Amino acid sequence: MLNESERLALLQVPSGIVDVVIDSDTFNEIDDQFAISLALLSPERMRVQAIYAAPFHNRKSSGPADGMEMSYQEILRLLRLIGRYPPVYRGSESYLADEKTPVLSDAASDLARRAMEYTPERPLYVVGLAAITNIASALLLNPGIADRIVCVWLGGHAPTWPDTDEFNLRQDVAAARVVFSSGAPLVLVPCKGAVTTFLTTGPELRAWLWGRNALCDDLVSATERTAEAYAKGHVWSRVLWDVTAVAWLLNDDHRFMLDRLVPTPIPEYDHHWGRDDTRPLCRMVTFVNRDPLMEELFGKLAAAKDAPAAP
Repeated sequence: MLNESERLALLQVPSGIVDVVIDSDTFNEIDDQFAISLALLSPERMRVQAIYAAPFHNRKSSGPADGMEMSYQEILRLLRLIGRYPPVYRGSESYLADEKTPVLSDAASDLARRAMEYTPERPLYVVGLAAITNIASALLLNPGIADRIVCVWLGGHAPTWPDTDEFNLRQDVAAARVVFSSGAPLVLVPCKGAVTTFLTTGPELRAWLWGRNALCDDLVSATERTAEAYAKGHVWSRVLWDVTAVAWLLNDDHRFMLDRLVPTPIPEYDHHWGRDDTRPLCRMVTFVNRDPLMEELFGKLAAAKDAPAAP
């Protein structure tokens, strides 16, 4: 179990290059593709060791298993565009049925094993961009990894928001409760009331990314297609939520976002935060400095070289 000083040290933005795994429902929304691209195009700060496909269920999938499989295939497609090939693992086909029983998957097994190669002095950073089933299952399979990882998760809304009825958290409250109670250092990146300002528009994407490379053209086209599906004939903007979770690892000197230490909140089944001031501290993002972060993202995307043929 980490002591307070060890926990506080792990809740600082890391210096130097760190190892990262990413858990993503990549087929769900376009922001995952931007986030994974930023991670892979930031070798000065992070080495992506693996990517896990996470389950999701909405109008784009027939159920969690289908959402996970489509995300797995979308991750592989994106990696071919970028020309980087970390291992990719299929994740859970369902959500946690309770707070004690893991959902077995290649992703959960890999994280439960891989994290044991790390230490509190040199942790593995686990960036969660989806329902947190895979990460919770890994912690249930091997609770000892809690002292060897730092979990950066985009989920829920800010405490000032009326509820926490947000897609990632709403899908799997049980898994969030497991992670939040595991003792693993947690960086929470809330959606509404915190990172909502990190949005872009079609004209901006066209001006900064279109024609730079195949990756940029793919991201712009996919974002425009998505917007056309729900906002045809209307003004639209798109929040690139998931980018902010990856960007926390780049946030030295608070250049991209502000955050604060708070007692780890309790995800309640009624879609509200519970509070217990005796719980360990976590770090919560409170504000995103939109323009500098968007410039960082666009600059790295535009500078990417077209990928060679896959090995």
